[in-house]
Amino acid sequence: MQLSFLRPLYDRPGPWCSVYLDASRDTHDSRPQVDLRWRALKGDLIGQGADQATVEAVEEVVRRHTPMPGDYGIAVFANRGRVVLTEYLSAPPLRDLATWSVLPHTMPLVAQRGEQVAWVRVLADRTGADAVAVSAGGVPRRATVKGRESWQLRRVQPGGWSQSRYQRAAMEAWHHNAGDAAAATAELADRVGADVVVVAGDIRATGMIAAQLPERWQDVLVRTDAGSRERVGSDDMLMDDITVQTIAEVADQRIATALDRFGVQEDVGAGLDAVVAALQRNQVDTMLIVDDPSADGELWVGPEPTEIATDPAQLRDMSVADPQKVRADAALLRALIGTDAELTVLAPEEAPELTDGVGAVLRYVDAGTPGRGNG
Repeated sequence: MQLSFLRPLYDRPGPWCSVYLDASRDTHDSRPQVDLRWRALKGDLIGQGADQATVEAVEEVVRRHTPMPGDYGIAVFANRGRVVLTEYLSAPPLRDLATWSVLPHTMPLVAQRGEQVAWVRVLADRTGADAVAVSAGGVPRRATVKGRESWQLRRVQPGGWSQSRYQRAAMEAWHHNAGDAAAATAELADRVGADVVVVAGDIRATGMIAAQLPERWQDVLVRTDAGSRERVGSDDMLMDDITVQTIAEVADQRIATALDRFGVQEDVGAGLDAVVAALQRNQVDTMLIVDDPSADGELWVGPEPTEIATDPAQLRDMSVADPQKVRADAALLRALIGTDAELTVLAPEEAPELTDGVGAVLRYVDAGTPGRGNG
């Protein structure tokens, strides 16, 4: 998982207000319920010492955000009277939460987002296509392609002296329209860096579009005849299921790859002490962490991302005058973002023997790496 979307939270000094709120409005009394939940969180923030301007900035977002249908949540991060980041959550948070702390509390957000997969889905017929693309950061893009050809799109029934001419005209029109749809699909896929391209709908149209996609997208292409641009129903539900399943398979494969890479290191980079030491040396490529909402471990940090330690004396040896004690996951995430490292969040059953629930795939291993040589 790339964490660059969180970078704005680490370009400003703390303290930070971090709020996770169930904002669902699917019942007749939903607005009063959201207000009650927010009031409880507001009281928590004030009790923790949050300043009035920052609390009011968060309240403005909570009360005025654009509602979504169904159950969902929002995460809001603010400091010094300004909201810096607001994220919609596809489901309510496990529990409403508000913290006022040196570093933003971002672990619940990245755990709920999970492995982000960029994808494009095209629903095609012989006249054109509708396409939607979602980047790894969840930003949707849409396009409707109307093919250049609209004349004689149905092949005629057998018979008549001009049958073969009309047959050829229809095939050429379909081919041109599929080419336009393929070009638009490739452009969307390039823009979002797609990991999956699903082409659905009319079986002849999907075949023509697939055949005209650039070679670089062929390995991530999935074709299905589910879905229709004209009808909405069970066929579209099947198309949705195929899309979700394909995205999930890509996410699972990424996690498996990260675990395989970690496994070949033979315990190098395993455990909290080793990960902290590797982060100090800008050595981490990808950190693995088990999602544990009850985790409450702490680490010590200085002003810089690589100033992270299990003991304040380590930081004083690094010329940090005033080490701060913070949540361990908050310190780890800041260090990952500051060193352009990635994160893989694991369910407990995916890594039952991961020491301290954390490990790292390293960019390099040398004699100074803990667990190797004289480290």
